[in-house]
Amino acid sequence: MSLLTNVMDHSLDEGYAEAAARKRAEGAAGMPRTVRARLGLAAGLVLAALVVTVGAAQARIAAPTVAKERQELIDRIQRETAAADKLEGKVDKLRDDVSARQRAALRQDGGGDAADLVGILSGAVAVHGPGVKLVVDDAKEATTGGEGNPRETSGFSDTGRVRDRDMQRVVNGLWESGAEAIAINGQRLTALSAIRAAGDAILVDNRPLVPPYTVLAVGDGQRLSTRFQNSADGLYLHALQENYGIRTGISTESDLRLPAAPSVIVRTAQPSTEKGTS
Repeated sequence: MSLLTNVMDHSLDEGYAEAAARKRAEGAAGMPRTVRARLGLAAGLVLAALVVTVGAAQARIAAPTVAKERQELIDRIQRETAAADKLEGKVDKLRDDVSARQRAALRQDGGGDAADLVGILSGAVAVHGPGVKLVVDDAKEATTGGEGNPRETSGFSDTGRVRDRDMQRVVNGLWESGAEAIAINGQRLTALSAIRAAGDAILVDNRPLVPPYTVLAVGDGQRLSTRFQNSADGLYLHALQENYGIRTGISTESDLRLPAAPSVIVRTAQPSTEKGTS
């Protein structure tokens, strides 16, 4: 009886019971490591896909807003540009009106020709006539710095770039050679004009210019060209061409048109009421 009772109570071998217990323990603790790794990778991929999907959805939602803001900015720039152009046109009309009134007043006093001459020499009026066209450009392989045969001038190392001091000498040389009116890249020069540098840029009356620099000078074309090229400043420009590769070209023109200066403001001078004695 005891044997039958033992068989009934312990029908499963102890080794099977141990294996079953181990499997239950593994099931409770989790899946095998490889299976868990695969499931983790799958979960990561699903999460990444979800993030990309959400990002794409947000981008599609935000795209119209960004496009609208961009278009509004473009429209605003166009409106402001149109307003500035309109104001500039109004200023030009007022300047022409003032000049006409000045000439009319001076003609009544017998000084009409003097007013025209003053307007030309001061740059207050547009002019045209024969003269020379001088083009000055950087060397083909110009750089903003570096070593190798630099030209040192007051702290500047020139490696083939045209400097503000170069343009100053060119303009002064043209004035001394007989130029009656000068403009650089359409910027009319006056007695108050300044040619400066801002980094590697050249400024004329605080307006940046980009190469090539086209200098138009009204005067006796052939005489002006010859005198300039034979002057110290003309020879200086030729030396820049020979030694540093700066490109230059000069030609005589039958008719050059120079615009008026943007503004000629006199802050100190006053007209004299005294008459000279003879």
